[in-house]
Amino acid sequence: MDDILVAENVSKTYGNYTALSNISLKIPRNCIYGLLGPNGAGKTTFIRIINQITYQDEGRIWFNGEPLAPKHISLIGYLPEERGLYKSMKVGEQALYLAQLKGLSKQEAKRRLKYWFERLDIGDWWNKKIQELSKGMAQKIQFIVTILHQPKLLIFDEPFSGFDPINANIIKDEILQLKEQGTSIIFSTHRMESVEELCEYIALIHKSEKILDGRLSDIKKAYKNNIFNVGLQLKEDGDALLHMLNDKFSILSSHYDKTEKQLDFRVQLPSSHTAEVLAELSDHANINHFEETIPSANDIFIQTVKDKDHDG
Repeated sequence: MDDILVAENVSKTYGNYTALSNISLKIPRNCIYGLLGPNGAGKTTFIRIINQITYQDEGRIWFNGEPLAPKHISLIGYLPEERGLYKSMKVGEQALYLAQLKGLSKQEAKRRLKYWFERLDIGDWWNKKIQELSKGMAQKIQFIVTILHQPKLLIFDEPFSGFDPINANIIKDEILQLKEQGTSIIFSTHRMESVEELCEYIALIHKSEKILDGRLSDIKKAYKNNIFNVGLQLKEDGDALLHMLNDKFSILSSHYDKTEKQLDFRVQLPSSHTAEVLAELSDHANINHFEETIPSANDIFIQTVKDKDHDG
């Protein structure tokens, strides 16, 4: 089976409030899957259902080819956005306690904790209390506890919250390494730059409904709108060339440096006209660059949510 987790027509309501409406998703094995959506979209409810903290009203969830069951809890690691460490406990004592709750023996938990504390350069934190740590420091402890039992599926909800850029990059590299080692990862965040860097697949949930999902590269191709950034070194007057181009195509913006005889512009082209434009431009200028703009994950997120709200 190619998917670590499959959700089929999952719905959840709280009184008159619909948290999830008929959600179906397939999370491929050994990938980082971005679960995206505005606040209140239903992402956390879906994550809580996977972790069996709450249960769906309708639909089915399959984990590793089997109906999701209590026995699978030990195969899942969950780093929630709201952290759950006991502030008055010492770091090492708490990490050992939580590791044993995940089924590790005390001896094995100590061995793995020693490895991770050294790896993340936090060995001298063992006897500190959680309340003595900054938010980012506590986040490192929570990260270690989440991954320590080597689950098949990891769920990270805003894992970079509280981190400075250097430590965020360290955790990002660790997440990528876990994926390379065969772990499947669900990654929920509002940081679209992290989605671009990490996620191979995404799903977008809005107002309890799934409105988009698939491989991120395929989604980007589907959202292309034939807009090109063009840079020219002119052989002639740029104003005349711009006028000619405006007569034929949709020039979205332009900048003309008369002194350097450089013209930069954005143009939207009919898909079949690219070769024609290139040929025509080469008659009037040397082409420095001619690049199609690919929408970012953030562009797609905003456009899709706006379109859904408009249709609704």
